[in-house]
Amino acid sequence: MAGAARRRDGNVTQERMLEEAMAAIAEDGLASLTMSALAERLGTSGGHILYYFGSKDLLLLAALRWSEAALAEERRALLGRRITAERKLDLFLRLYLPRGPRDPRWTLWIELWARTPGNTALREAQAELDTGWQEDLEALLTMGAARRRFAPLDAAARASELLALLDGLSTRVVLGQEPGRDPRSAVEAARSAARALIPPLLPRFHDRLTEHQPR
Repeated sequence: MAGAARRRDGNVTQERMLEEAMAAIAEDGLASLTMSALAERLGTSGGHILYYFGSKDLLLLAALRWSEAALAEERRALLGRRITAERKLDLFLRLYLPRGPRDPRWTLWIELWARTPGNTALREAQAELDTGWQEDLEALLTMGAARRRFAPLDAAARASELLALLDGLSTRVVLGQEPGRDPRSAVEAARSAARALIPPLLPRFHDRLTEHQPR
């Protein structure tokens, strides 16, 4: 793997830089991530990293885009699975939420949110990434309503509201705020919000409940 991660001239590839940046954030937090520290982890120079990314802000944005691209593939695969819409929604919630207080993707999101008001490039990138989640959730809800798993709904409005709630829950987990610091509590809160915003048709309610029972 190490050999595949380097170019023939011995320089570290961009993907390897992004992988190591995410690993460093997960281990030590964003504050400890400097160009020199990342260069030391990679065995290269800070100038080499700057050559590709130009600044720490652009490196962080590239790392977030790289992470989100992998999740976008997982979302597409999820939407294509032959399972009920309720189950797809539950898996979507888990995919969106952080895995714990050290989740590097969500650490990056929170950092970049704080920087977007004065940075057009970051603001446009955030909107682009948000749109992907919004469109995929809308598609899931529209399909669920068409197949009579969910009650009739405004898919765009419900998706927007649920994603806003998920952002709040995710922020609490990453910041370690009570009572949302436990990812398991966040998942249960997300499920509760989804039930309120996206109610199933009553004849299907028992199906959704039994679907998650231990087998």
